Amino acid sequence: MATAAKNKSRPAEIVREYGPFAGTKQVGGVTHDGRHVWAATDIGLLAFNPENGEIARQINCTSDAGTAFDGKHLYQIAEARIDRIDPASGKVLASIPAPGQGKDSGLAWAEGSLWVGQYRERKIFQINPETGAVIRSIESNRFVTGVTWVDGELWHGTWEGDDSDIRRIDPQSGAVLERLEMPKGVGVSGLESDGKDLFYAGGGGSGRVRAVRRPKRRA
Repeated sequence: MATAAKNKSRPAEIVREYGPFAGTKQVGGVTHDGRHVWAATDIGLLAFNPENGEIARQINCTSDAGTAFDGKHLYQIAEARIDRIDPASGKVLASIPAPGQGKDSGLAWAEGSLWVGQYRERKIFQINPETGAVIRSIESNRFVTGVTWVDGELWHGTWEGDDSDIRRIDPQSGAVLERLEMPKGVGVSGLESDGKDLFYAGGGGSGRVRAVRRPKRRA
């Protein structure tokens, strides 16, 4: 059972905002391919340059929740399934069932697995990317939105009412270890690390993506 153990809590440092993007009203999942940030929107997947915010690519596909990148392919939650997509062509190469059967939220790639957030179930599932079979689950104590791994740390977004944060949890117990509190009314839908010092957070109905400073790694 996840617990709110003693944890470091601080205001999130938002360093930049991107969007709203033309024609979009919603941003869900977010991922990073080492060069571009990809945002799942109501008009498909958009890749933008984080240096200037300019749109570089668009893939017309169902993209209503989490997004992930495994170094070669994009993965996108599309209703009750997860699609594996060739980012070069935009073609869907394969699909697996999503564990929440349409109630899934965040998505991340790490350690050869997909990690799927379950919003109202307050859980994160590790699943087999080839079959969708659930390997294990981790409990949180808040609604789970975006999910990301960075430097062996598991972080996820939360969003309940006007309150939202980005939190690091113990991947075994689900205990909260650290929290970055977003300003009142600023929500986190998708979440991804750039592998360095930033998180990219989808902003739901604001149509924005926000770059949030990641705390320096502990020694």
